[in-house]
Amino acid sequence: MAEPRCDEGKVQDVREVALSELLAKRAAELSLEKKCEDVVILDVRKVSSVTDFFVIATADSERKAKAAYEHIVDELKHDDERPLHIEGSDSLHWVLLDYFDVVVHIFMPDSRAFYDLESLWGDAPKQCLKSTGEGVVNDG
Repeated sequence: MAEPRCDEGKVQDVREVALSELLAKRAAELSLEKKCEDVVILDVRKVSSVTDFFVIATADSERKAKAAYEHIVDELKHDDERPLHIEGSDSLHWVLLDYFDVVVHIFMPDSRAFYDLESLWGDAPKQCLKSTGEGVVNDG
């Protein structure tokens, strides 16, 4: 539950954040750094026992997909996070990075439309992110 907190006369909502949620947000931000688009975080904790979060992103070229997945893996290594498994790095149409509690999906546009994970997991709360010149913001 959120508890109000006073900070210089302002009241802010404070809630406990799971480490997996922080990892999902970090992976999403890293994908945006490499110009991925339509970045979405799905909170599947209440609808799946397989993982906590999906991060879904679109790369409009194989080169961009490769750059994004390598950037995510390399940067998360600095935080002592290593994927248990990587799939799709040979074809780059759907790259899956399995961090156990967070699964990152980087799709080419046609593959993302075909598999349509957002609809498949439509009951999961969704957070859309976009990059601005000043950082990453929640886009809905």
